[in-house]
Amino acid sequence: LKNHLGPIMEQSGYGDKNIVVWDHNRDLMAHRANVIFGDPEASKYAWGIGYHWYETWYTDCYPHCDGFENMHENLALVNQSFPDKPILFTEGTVEAFSTDKYQYWPNAERYGFSMIRDFNRGTVGWTDWNLLLDQTGGPNHVSNFCFAPIHGDTSTGELIYTPTYYYIGHFSKFVGPDSVRISTSVSRNVVLATSFLNPDGTMATIVMNKSNDSINYSFFLNDRQVDLTIPPRAMQTLVY
Repeated sequence: LKNHLGPIMEQSGYGDKNIVVWDHNRDLMAHRANVIFGDPEASKYAWGIGYHWYETWYTDCYPHCDGFENMHENLALVNQSFPDKPILFTEGTVEAFSTDKYQYWPNAERYGFSMIRDFNRGTVGWTDWNLLLDQTGGPNHVSNFCFAPIHGDTSTGELIYTPTYYYIGHFSKFVGPDSVRISTSVSRNVVLATSFLNPDGTMATIVMNKSNDSINYSFFLNDRQVDLTIPPRAMQTLVY
């Protein structure tokens, strides 16, 4: 980046293009950020850093290892050390596709959990790996068949909307471009939440209940309070 890619991009008239470094998992992103962003001659060519969510992969328990958790705190470390460098989620998908899990709720919850925790730790944008796949979880050149928010059955023409589609929609529908995340805190860890200020002045708070029970909670904004209920295993968005 410092000695080759960056200078060549600049000399070729592409200096206005944003270069996103790393583009791998959260596990080692702080190490890579320290090396690149800590070097002024390299950092000047790097717009920001990208990451994926596959740090729970190991060869003996693909696609996911029980007991291993995603390392969201590494995002906060990068954000604290280099607040001028945007952080982008550039790839995530649920692997091991099977048609009997089109409506498998935990797939959507994985997205909701990750998106809320990622945004709360400094992520500025979030991109799914696949928005639309066919009825085989493909096409894929290495037979890595996956789930997507929408599956199109090429034999029938049917579009199959999965729960993930609706979980992502809580962000894409209510949080507009150029929105700014604002501080949100919760008092119980069974509920996750994040909030954004939209350019039009409206605010959106996205709440996720990861428990098997309905939860009654109080929503506070300055000196105002509203008592609400979120169903079990649900996502809801408050716009105000």
